[in-house]
Amino acid sequence: GTRVHHHRSSEYSRLCTEADATLLDDNNPRIRRDIIRIVAQYLDSQGFTSTKVTLYDEANVKQQRENNYISDVVRLRAAVLDGEWGEVDRICASAYLKDKKHVLYSVYKQQYLELIDDNEPQKAFTTLNKHLKPLEAQQSVHGEFRDLCYLLTTKSIQDAPAFRNWDGIASARERLAEYLQSILEFEIVGRESEHQHLRPNRLVTLLRQAVAYQIESCQYHAEAVPLVPSLLSDYAPVVVPNAEQGAFAGHLGNVKCTAYVGPYAQLIASGSSDNTIRIWDTDSAECLATLRGHTSRIWDICVDRAGATLFSASGDGSVKVWDIRDLHKPQCLHTITADDGGDIYSVSLNPLESHIIMAGYDRKIRLYDRVTGRVVQTFHGHDLSVAQAVANPLGNLIISGSKDQTIRFWDMMSGSCVKSLRSHLGEVTSVATSDSGMLLLSSSKDNSNRLWDLRSLKRLCRYKGHQNTSKNFIRSGFVGDSLIVGGSEDGMVYLWDRESTNIVQRLDGHQGIVYDAKWNPKRGILCSASDDWTLKTWWFNPQATTNMAEL
Repeated sequence: GTRVHHHRSSEYSRLCTEADATLLDDNNPRIRRDIIRIVAQYLDSQGFTSTKVTLYDEANVKQQRENNYISDVVRLRAAVLDGEWGEVDRICASAYLKDKKHVLYSVYKQQYLELIDDNEPQKAFTTLNKHLKPLEAQQSVHGEFRDLCYLLTTKSIQDAPAFRNWDGIASARERLAEYLQSILEFEIVGRESEHQHLRPNRLVTLLRQAVAYQIESCQYHAEAVPLVPSLLSDYAPVVVPNAEQGAFAGHLGNVKCTAYVGPYAQLIASGSSDNTIRIWDTDSAECLATLRGHTSRIWDICVDRAGATLFSASGDGSVKVWDIRDLHKPQCLHTITADDGGDIYSVSLNPLESHIIMAGYDRKIRLYDRVTGRVVQTFHGHDLSVAQAVANPLGNLIISGSKDQTIRFWDMMSGSCVKSLRSHLGEVTSVATSDSGMLLLSSSKDNSNRLWDLRSLKRLCRYKGHQNTSKNFIRSGFVGDSLIVGGSEDGMVYLWDRESTNIVQRLDGHQGIVYDAKWNPKRGILCSASDDWTLKTWWFNPQATTNMAEL
């Protein structure tokens, strides 16, 4: 059909219901059983009859086990409240509880804290070693297990950071009993759904609704009848921006970095050499807030998915954490400083948003735990400063690019460098991963951006034509699955076809180096940050004549 293209007003996007956990609780037993029935119906319709029978057999066995598990939890709750720890041990050893590690961890943690409180360090040590150590992965906050060990040496439970709020055995037992009660309510709810009629072809109907929602919540459509080629990622039609949409002026120095704020990108944040971060209305380009507090230039910023918290990395040797929910009075919540105070060039979050990844001039990468407020891992190995460090989408690796011309891969847990790539002939100025986690894009001062296969670490191709040789960090990134975008010293924003590596667009409008350009799939816009003290947004305007004729 004919290509249509319209940008929606931001008011519209706010009407879209957020698809989050409050809408559908996938841990609710009723919902879980509904999903099994829907999957079984689909298997049946596709002729996978024996698979369907196996699925129901396994579900029924599980149902029987769950009934036994429920009666165990009822007994466990009573035993905890009475402090009958012998009975607790017997129940916890039952076949139906042994897989419920989160329950066991909570119960044994209570037993251990009571032994500490009763001044029984020997028995506490036995409980720690025998029961808690194997369940360390169940700790609710990072560092909790370490604090449990620390309790063996302290005078009181409140001395350990994780247990500052300990208010005695009785109220702790009541809290644990409430937790066990909530599990029971969860498991027992809604067993009556088994008898409700299941409409034909339910799975496909739900998937069509989900796709319709994705298309509706997308701010622009590139085709008259959107076609969804795959269910593995959300619908996001890629268009090639060809025209300037907005100009954001107000910074008093070059703009190094930019980030979108919130799920629908109603706001854009920018960091500048004027030591401030500004937050702008995406549609009107009006500056709504200026965050002051850094004493040197802002090298990098990132924002959490909710758009509530912004993180800024500065030449003053610190990362600041800002609450930006109320733009009338944004607040600096914390300032994290590195020991030696060198410039911090990069700040990013891990996929769970529980940790901050910071890196810079001192060649180290640090992993900072937001819950405990401590650096929990330091990665050493680069010979020169680190320009950027990001987590892969799985969250098990950190990938960093450095002035030493290497890209390194680090194991998040152990802190060790598991792989080093040396292929660029200049400083590496940025690293980015694709949404799928399969591809890595790097930029370097050898005038090239390179694409890598993250699984095999083979180099796939190079993107050239732009300039990146001398100035600070010029970065590149992905535009959906099919394009690559990057900044350039010649003041243009470059777009390449990912597979053919051809330049498909040069966006001309800035009066100085373009450091960074980021794509937003919900709005179908690019935002670029430049040495000319401005940001610009770019979009596809069907009326605009493309300037590709000049290429």
